[in-house]
Amino acid sequence: MAPQPNSEIKYFQLGDWELQSGEVLPDAYIAYRTYGSPSKPCVVYPTWYSGTIVEGNEWLISTPEHPRRGLNPDHYFIVVPAQFGNGESTSPSNTSGPKGGVNMPKTTVYDNVRAQHELVTVGLGITGQVAVVGWSMGAGQSFQWASQYPDKVKLAVPFCGSARTSFHNWVFLEGVKQALLADKEGYCDGRYMEETGKQPLVGLKAFGRVYAGWGFSQTFYRKKGFEKYYGIKGVENAMVQFWEKWSTSKDANNMLHMLWAWQHSDISAQPLYAEDSGLVDVGGRFGDRGNGKSGAGSKDDEEAFKRACKGIRGKILIMPCDQDLYFPPADSELEKKYIGENAELKVIESIWGHWAGGPGDSVEDAKFIDDAIHTFFKQNSF
Repeated sequence: MAPQPNSEIKYFQLGDWELQSGEVLPDAYIAYRTYGSPSKPCVVYPTWYSGTIVEGNEWLISTPEHPRRGLNPDHYFIVVPAQFGNGESTSPSNTSGPKGGVNMPKTTVYDNVRAQHELVTVGLGITGQVAVVGWSMGAGQSFQWASQYPDKVKLAVPFCGSARTSFHNWVFLEGVKQALLADKEGYCDGRYMEETGKQPLVGLKAFGRVYAGWGFSQTFYRKKGFEKYYGIKGVENAMVQFWEKWSTSKDANNMLHMLWAWQHSDISAQPLYAEDSGLVDVGGRFGDRGNGKSGAGSKDDEEAFKRACKGIRGKILIMPCDQDLYFPPADSELEKKYIGENAELKVIESIWGHWAGGPGDSVEDAKFIDDAIHTFFKQNSF
């Protein structure tokens, strides 16, 4: 069951939720927030990796503190669903029993979007088409929505994210994962709270330090971006005051759960497009890509990916950052090519790298994204 809610979070009960793997997530629920009136056109805005619906997505939504032109609750009904594992929806940190904690069944991006679709259509009663926007893993969920429910999604705006996790992106994630798992004494095979009563801080700090080389661009570091924008002098201080502060504020099993979903993210790994590729078999081809095995990337895989991209019927605005180290524009260009005339590519030129896409720290990039969403919605009568 859902934890005691605070005033900002709502919960939608899914019951015993069958996952793509065939496993069942007992008493599953999805946490969400809404902005605006349900009578307005609906925009779904999923969370990013480690992001929450209380902190992380609100920067792009118009408020008196930061007015926006795109996601304005005066014009849209904005639904912000938390993905499984973020600590608000069903997650290792808030589950117990045989399928709780580290034993919580793995969830895919497909599972997340299917649950979000249930929330939107059944829980909130939205019958019309929707728009979906998102940064990073939220972008992956946006691609997934557009391919998984092609008749439901009129518009999608994924920024600094991808329709499938590239091999290079997988390698980056494997590095941060192994940095955390190397803390064997602290991690305790995932039973750290039961055995030590605390998070594996050594592993989480290492996780943050490895991530530090990827989140921002080389140019950002060269130009002393942390000093200019955050008031942090010196890269070692940035490691401690920014990256370790971020990583140690998270639950280790939650981070690993979402990371697994990210490594396995692939819009072609669903029944609608997989055909004979075997990509829907979690223990087979799907597992090959997500686990970095040599079988991934076959001709059948690529054909399935092309089918999934072509299956997107809504208009889609893809916005990579030119200096993003793990979601480069080259991957976005391939997605645009496969999707075809429904896709538009708009590159964010920014030294902020992946952080150009959120969570709003770069004022210039936030305005660029907001303006682009506003224009895209208006051009397509949404």
